[in-house]
Amino acid sequence: MSNEATRRQFLRHGAAAAIGTACAGVSLAGPAARSAQGKEGERPVPPTGKVFQRNAGPRLKVSCCAYSFNKYLPRGKNPGKMTMDDFVDLCAKLDLDGTELTSYYFPPDADTAYFRRIRRRAFLNGLEVSGTAVGNTFTLPPGEARDKQIAMVKQWIDRAGDFAAPTIRLFAGSVPKGGSVEQGRKWFLECMEQVLPHAEKQGVFLALENHGGIVTTADQVLACVEPIKSDWFGVNLDTGNFREPNPYAAMARCAPYAVNVHLKVEVHSTTKGSAPADFVRIAGILRKAGYRGYVSLEYEAKEDPNVGVPKQIEAIKAAIGKNV
Repeated sequence: MSNEATRRQFLRHGAAAAIGTACAGVSLAGPAARSAQGKEGERPVPPTGKVFQRNAGPRLKVSCCAYSFNKYLPRGKNPGKMTMDDFVDLCAKLDLDGTELTSYYFPPDADTAYFRRIRRRAFLNGLEVSGTAVGNTFTLPPGEARDKQIAMVKQWIDRAGDFAAPTIRLFAGSVPKGGSVEQGRKWFLECMEQVLPHAEKQGVFLALENHGGIVTTADQVLACVEPIKSDWFGVNLDTGNFREPNPYAAMARCAPYAVNVHLKVEVHSTTKGSAPADFVRIAGILRKAGYRGYVSLEYEAKEDPNVGVPKQIEAIKAAIGKNV
């Protein structure tokens, strides 16, 4: 397929048209999607969006994000008290289905042989690599800074193949300084147009996380997701990152697009404040959306992860077991 054909397939009506609509301030989430707000557990079928069709009933598998042990894993100048090998072994001891190997904690000089060794270790521990994650910013104007971000994501698409990660969690980015959400969305879509053909070629899903900035609410997430046509793009649903009155309703609206889920131990309402996450309720939302895939604990609570993570993993397993 030619590059031009790939570009034509990327956006439903072409990049220029979709980006122009976004910049005009028109929400790309259709009326049916918007009408689901406040009706938690409903399965919205947006008239212009792509809902992933699965050929069997829902199935939830449990994983853990390496980010849960951020204070112990090496990152930047912090040498860390754990290695990625240690984290894989811990996931096995917790009797998980998978392990999410966040990109931040790999050695800077890691090569193909290193990544394949990690892949082997996970396999021999009876684990699937449920995914990886990068810390990119795509709300940048054309130029050197944007080019570096695009190159970094492409590099991790290649690396994901080395350790069998089927998905890469990525960010959109913050609202441009002095700019608008619509401007940031335009730049995000331009960056996605550059990286998605590479992901399609390598057979790796790119999964946009609702991570503040231009994707703080379900409306904003859908406005970024719905224009993108690629079969290798979806949502990394983060249950703790929505900032709107009913975070559970926001989860329900975005769940049909999910290819991975990050499960936080708290949810945040702009009217009621923070509260412990209701894992049974979240499992119900995912099941009603027909989700088949990983729910990966991303632990950020104050209790030490060596104590808190095992407790939360057991709570997640119990919630999934109750919601059959």
